[in-house]
Amino acid sequence: LLRQCPLLLPQNREGTAYEGFVTAQGRDFHIRILLPMDFQLKNARLECSWQLKKILHRYRHIVKQRLHSCPDLVSFMVELKTILEIALKNTQDLHIQRPPEYYSCLVRDLEILGWNKVMCVDTALTTVKLKAEDSCGRQHLITLKFNAKYPKEPPDCLVDFPVQFAVSWMPQNSLIDIYKQFLAALELLKEFWDAMDEIDGKTWVLEPENPTRSATTRRIAIGNNVSVNIEVDPRHPNMLPECYFLGADHVVNPLRTKLNNNMHLWDPEISLLQNLKDLLDIDFPSRAVLEKSDFAKDCGICYAYRLDGTTPDQVCDDPRCGQPFHQACLYEWLQGLPSSRQSFNIIFGECPYCNK
Repeated sequence: LLRQCPLLLPQNREGTAYEGFVTAQGRDFHIRILLPMDFQLKNARLECSWQLKKILHRYRHIVKQRLHSCPDLVSFMVELKTILEIALKNTQDLHIQRPPEYYSCLVRDLEILGWNKVMCVDTALTTVKLKAEDSCGRQHLITLKFNAKYPKEPPDCLVDFPVQFAVSWMPQNSLIDIYKQFLAALELLKEFWDAMDEIDGKTWVLEPENPTRSATTRRIAIGNNVSVNIEVDPRHPNMLPECYFLGADHVVNPLRTKLNNNMHLWDPEISLLQNLKDLLDIDFPSRAVLEKSDFAKDCGICYAYRLDGTTPDQVCDDPRCGQPFHQACLYEWLQGLPSSRQSFNIIFGECPYCNK
């Protein structure tokens, strides 16, 4: 920590309070970090100067995410400095004086493109959101962030895609060229979104709860405390996806066997969902007949369904029990049992419900 942030010093013997400065782009910003007694970063509190708070305002969700994912304070400070560098760079870009030609060129390009394709424009004329429909009527947005050198340099393009969207640009190009490339990219992803929309509309998807257009995974309910997690390749959506079954062994093992034995029957000419039904020889629970609450069972330890964004994915193997648990809850429970034993990264112990 001293090497990464020499101006950040501990304030107590326990090492739960740090105060000082974080440096980025030659500037020092005052910061105070308060850690809980268990040193869990996700429960840490950050206090900072109003200047730093203002700079990081647009990135607060990223800072929060890093607090949850970083294993220790040193790695978090490295991440925070990186975020601060990016934030400062973007702030400087926004305040660069733009020549009159920039505005006349941008407004002309918007006029030629058509205002009906514009969703919104910020007051500084630095960010524009364009809207488009694909051939299936799905609405999509592309956010364009312009720098002062437009049109010599292209804007940064932000899209909700499962693959990278790279714009080919020449100084003589305009917004119409970006829009055409955006429409072409939408059509290339049409089959992927068709497959995902069919799954979302005809099955009970447990995770993600509100999938974005860039999400390539779905955890689909098969039965009570049994589900399959699929990872679809957006470039080849009609090919066999990666499948990972979640549930008790006596239910999951027959499904794995069916999938392995029937893999040769996969037909790229029919939909992904129909292929999964045929290979597993099952009908996924219908949204028309059953409610999500029939599958979304609470954890048997914390009595909640969602815990830090995760859902119960560990199930007792005893057919008479089948109680689901969050992995984190179960691990903590088993660690506290004197009868549990651990071998490398696997812990063995008794079910909190049935003692099996």
